[in-house]
Amino acid sequence: MDRSPAQDAARHILTIIPLVMRTVAAELRAGGDMPAPAHFGLLASLGHQPRTLTELAQMQGVSLPTMSNSISTLVERGWVTRSSPAGDRRVTLVDVTPLGRTTMDRVTRAAEAHLAERLAGLDAASKRRLHAGLNVLERVFGPPPGTGSVRAVRTRASRSRANPGTRRSV
Repeated sequence: MDRSPAQDAARHILTIIPLVMRTVAAELRAGGDMPAPAHFGLLASLGHQPRTLTELAQMQGVSLPTMSNSISTLVERGWVTRSSPAGDRRVTLVDVTPLGRTTMDRVTRAAEAHLAERLAGLDAASKRRLHAGLNVLERVFGPPPGTGSVRAVRTRASRSRANPGTRRSV
């Protein structure tokens, strides 16, 4: 069966993205920056706004008990808090703490440094092609048109963290 260029690109993405993430995770673990890479994703998800336990489980594609165990670990480390909005114990709201934000910022900087070091050896033309390809992926997988780029969404989230009164309610 002949494969289309889109199928070839899909297979390439499914090969390369996990390879990049495994490499970064291994470097972060080796440097002692993050004990479990999955925690990085959870902190990133919570960096934009508090989420319910159910939302987090759905976002990560895991069961509620699995997510509850992960959140318990983050609570023990002081990176997140759990609460019940308006006293409704049926709903668990998870929010990142100042220590969690500091940890997330530190790990992000470390991950960026590791990636930058790996990419530093590319020639200028390769770097331009890489940026062009990443822009294509951002257009395909990023926020819908009109909501801004991934970078703009991250910038708005950083501003909201600096000024918690601007955060959207859940």
